[in-house]
Amino acid sequence: MKFVRTVVAVLVLALSAFPQQPPKSATVPVTLDHNRIVIDVYLPLPDGTSKRVRAWVDSGNSEMTMSQRIAALLGFVSCDGRVCNATPPREIVIGGMKISLPGVRTASAPLTADKASDVMDPGMSAEINLPSAVLDNYDVVFDYQNREFTIGEPGTAQFKGKPTKVLIDAAGLIQIPSQIEGQSYNLALDTGASISSVSSDLLTVWHKAEPTWPFMTGAVGAANVWGSPEEARGGVLRLPNIQLGTTTLRDVAVAPFAPDRLKLFEHRAGMPTIGLVGGNVLRQYLVGIDYAHSVVYLQRTSVTSPPDMDGIGLTLRPELDGRYTVAGVVELDGKPSVPDVTSGDVLLAVDGAPVPGATMGQVWSLLGGSPGQTRSLTFERAGRRFKVDATVHRFLAARSKARPPAKTVRKEPTKK
Repeated sequence: MKFVRTVVAVLVLALSAFPQQPPKSATVPVTLDHNRIVIDVYLPLPDGTSKRVRAWVDSGNSEMTMSQRIAALLGFVSCDGRVCNATPPREIVIGGMKISLPGVRTASAPLTADKASDVMDPGMSAEINLPSAVLDNYDVVFDYQNREFTIGEPGTAQFKGKPTKVLIDAAGLIQIPSQIEGQSYNLALDTGASISSVSSDLLTVWHKAEPTWPFMTGAVGAANVWGSPEEARGGVLRLPNIQLGTTTLRDVAVAPFAPDRLKLFEHRAGMPTIGLVGGNVLRQYLVGIDYAHSVVYLQRTSVTSPPDMDGIGLTLRPELDGRYTVAGVVELDGKPSVPDVTSGDVLLAVDGAPVPGATMGQVWSLLGGSPGQTRSLTFERAGRRFKVDATVHRFLAARSKARPPAKTVRKEPTKK
């Protein structure tokens, strides 16, 4: 027996002498916050230590962004009064796997009054993003249903679902050949977007041509992204069908893509596009991206589409200090859906739960619910607090049955 124990001990020592092979893939838990994928990553710091931070996995953005706090830890390069350039990390560690950053030469940090700010974007918990310029060196799988994200070396992922050949530019931005109303377009695949978006010009054309398609003015739920003035006064349309590669999407809510932002998006993508498919659609699927072979896989994992526009009729703007300001009140039947509230009011609590410091996803989980339910809202206006009882409504209700894709080709707006 003593001899056996000795042999085992020798074998253990011998095996430990060999260097451990680094993992070729990693799967980590996901926080799905306002339809956005957020994960934990580790950043090696210049002093030899590492820092765990929250990272936003954003396939629709090729540039790396971080908070001022992380930029200070990694090293500022220069600031121009609005944004700072920072040294990008030499690598990122996800689930024990080292992720190299060959496509990232610089990183930016939005300038705030507090240089130690941990805000990368207001309304989010992430302090750094994982852009397409990083993702495109790997296989990636977004499992929205099981709240998992997988990243691995090319050839390691087990892809499931319908494959679609896509267009991928040098920075990893993905465009999927699609059809809407019989017309061919390119749509970006954007895991960083809470809602799908299309050209505001096209949205206007479709709304006029098809007045029976559900339409609303203002933004609630997933459509309430940053609380910009354009969101508060813009329109959201529900398209009956989108043929996204080999997959048919039905009853898709789309927000307007402003012309200037769309032009910038096209410039970064290096190819024409009319918009993007975001988290309100993707959360119903298992999404796999084979960057090496320019193929996207989609497998439907939910039987029914979750309600994406059930909530309180407010458009909120997340502020850098963690507060939420009312940017607009959505109207129903010509009247404000939330009485006695106006733009500029600050939302302090929902049913007693504090709002300041929460993420946008957390706030909308409080404001959502089943139509007819009531929420007690606490506001502040000019230093005075007041309460309002507001009703949950179903905005932009889907039609009972989406019609098959049209065979006619509609005229697009003339480009100037």
